[in-house]
Amino acid sequence: MSPATASDPAALVTSAAGALITAVTSGKGGVGKTFITANLAAALARQGERVLVLDADLGLANLDVVLNLYPKLTLHDVFTGQTRLEDAILPAPGGFSVLLAGSGMIEYSRLTPTVRDQLHDVIVRVRPRFDRVLLDTGAGISDVVLYTISLADEVLIVATPEPTSLTDAYATIKVLATTQPRRLIRLLVNQVQRAGEARAIRKQLQLVIDRYVNAGLDKPVMIELLGEVPYDASVRESVIKRELLLDGAPGSAASQAIVAAAAKHLAG
Repeated sequence: MSPATASDPAALVTSAAGALITAVTSGKGGVGKTFITANLAAALARQGERVLVLDADLGLANLDVVLNLYPKLTLHDVFTGQTRLEDAILPAPGGFSVLLAGSGMIEYSRLTPTVRDQLHDVIVRVRPRFDRVLLDTGAGISDVVLYTISLADEVLIVATPEPTSLTDAYATIKVLATTQPRRLIRLLVNQVQRAGEARAIRKQLQLVIDRYVNAGLDKPVMIELLGEVPYDASVRESVIKRELLLDGAPGSAASQAIVAAAAKHLAG
């Protein structure tokens, strides 16, 4: 192990054997990030992958709401030593596992040395047990979100076609490019109104990044389109029912799009 790796906790995580760790993030809230993460995990599990979704939105967690779970044990209990990590990893609908976080906990609103070490330790410990780990981060570019992303092998940004979402997606990519050695960012566009819209959005984002970000970098940042999920009334119904779209409406256009994105994710 090189001295640089030994001094960098994030490098220790991403150099370890085990699961591929994907940070699923977004520039702003309300784009369906957690919904996409949960259903993407279910689609991956259906392909035989051992999948864990870790709710890394430590202070404003809502993965439990999406999955209709009522956890007695959370990451907070692991961090405070009240339970073992093994006992906090729970089965979820869809055939994958979850490690849920608490909600409304002010102590996780900023990246203290304690939170940093605890989050790092948990990810190191879960990595050997799974094939895929999805980190459902908070939205935005807080220090907690950026550190969580630094622990991942790859980044998937979820955005919608709305101008505010795209502006914030660009800002997120710019920050990642300048603060971390990220040169490949995956993009999934949710709630598209017409087929092919995501390709146009990826191209638009890439042009802006080439002009305002890549000009100052030795190696350019490239955006890879993982997929597009169409606007679909069945999505709202599944959210209200607190069930996976892949379970409640497996034949819907949105379900099929998520399954396609999972297949592309598996293909690398």
